[in-house]
Amino acid sequence: MATINVFARWRPLSQPEAKRGELNRKTLSDRPPLLAVSMQPQAPAEGRSWTSSPAFHAVFEPEDDNHKVYNDVIAPNIPKVLRGENCSVFAYGHSGSGKTHTILGYDYDQNSQKLGLCLAAAKQLFDALYDLNEKRRGEEELGIGLSLFELRKKSAFDLLNHHNQCHIREGPDGKVHIRGETEILAGGKVRVRPIVQRLCWTFESFQQELVQALSQRTTGVSTVHDQSSRTHAVIELEVINQSLIDARQALFDRQSELVPVGKRATDIRIEEESKAYMQLADGRWGPNPDYQINQERIDMAEAEKAQYEAHVTAAEQKIEAILEASAFPCLGAKMVFVDLAGAEFYDDNGTTRPQTTRQTPQERQEGRQINTDLLALKEVMGAWSQGQKRIPFRSSTLTMALREHFMSAGKGNSTIIVTISPATDQYKATLNSLKYASLVGAARV
Repeated sequence: MATINVFARWRPLSQPEAKRGELNRKTLSDRPPLLAVSMQPQAPAEGRSWTSSPAFHAVFEPEDDNHKVYNDVIAPNIPKVLRGENCSVFAYGHSGSGKTHTILGYDYDQNSQKLGLCLAAAKQLFDALYDLNEKRRGEEELGIGLSLFELRKKSAFDLLNHHNQCHIREGPDGKVHIRGETEILAGGKVRVRPIVQRLCWTFESFQQELVQALSQRTTGVSTVHDQSSRTHAVIELEVINQSLIDARQALFDRQSELVPVGKRATDIRIEEESKAYMQLADGRWGPNPDYQINQERIDMAEAEKAQYEAHVTAAEQKIEAILEASAFPCLGAKMVFVDLAGAEFYDDNGTTRPQTTRQTPQERQEGRQINTDLLALKEVMGAWSQGQKRIPFRSSTLTMALREHFMSAGKGNSTIIVTISPATDQYKATLNSLKYASLVGAARV
């Protein structure tokens, strides 16, 4: 059964919120090591008191900074990544509850206690890779490959490539690939590149690339504030070296060479088989007695196709050989951070609460799509954590884009951090977020 850890994080109250009061809440430890959260509304109109199932590994209080959260949640995973395991971290919560602050932070000083979890993880990884590179000077130097894209509605956009639109497709290998624009090259070659991956050798270069890319992220009006993240941001850190990068480039080249050859083989087969039939006097189609299929022509085209397919297979095997032969088990290991778009809370009558800002019809539609994505993610997490055979990845673009991270996490773990507000006027939104996290956490108890 896959491992998924769930944490809750209360954000501090703003000054206006503090004047209106704080929720009555407490953390329960009746079934250690897991914790439960209990809340009680101040006004009866807000509903009844509620207690979660024991689903949380830790509950962070408003005074706990990013440094505390990092040390307790992320730091224990760094040694696992260095052993070759994968790790994914999701931040879920209502708009304005502190997801982006948790994952990315707003203070980019590497010595700051407020550094977001992603940058803090990158800093510790670079420190560890530096030590590995120093100890094994005869081996190829390790670095971190950064990929970053956002999902808006049903489209993906590469934030490291001028916000170009990407396509999420399932390839012949059965895996989901996120590809950029199609390029037509000389000789009929067709190349569809993956999203851009920046190879970074230092934390400073990584930070610069990340901050610049994040400046292109889409924001908009939510039901809470007018600068809410209206997209899901997916940040991938992969331990790589130059040989792995070169081998992957060679694979893209071999795949590009195969496309026109494969198309030509298909066209020749269709042409030959179509000539073998003719339209009869009664309008039906039947064998053409005056034409014999040129099987030699078909076989030659298929042989050429098989030759180019073998080149692709050899390139794939080269990548696997590099990973297996590396003295560093961490080569190819990944950490993925997902800053989910702010969940919109709707009353039974379909209206949002609280409505403190005005949304356009398009923004309301985006809010509903975000909720659809988050519901699909919950279903996937539940099925995945219970080891079910059928996992509904196709339910949304978000879960399709993340499928390979879940499928490769058999040798790693996933973490969800639900960010919540203690403000009294956010009771129902906070309750909704806690119920979501509680269901995910309880699924694997």
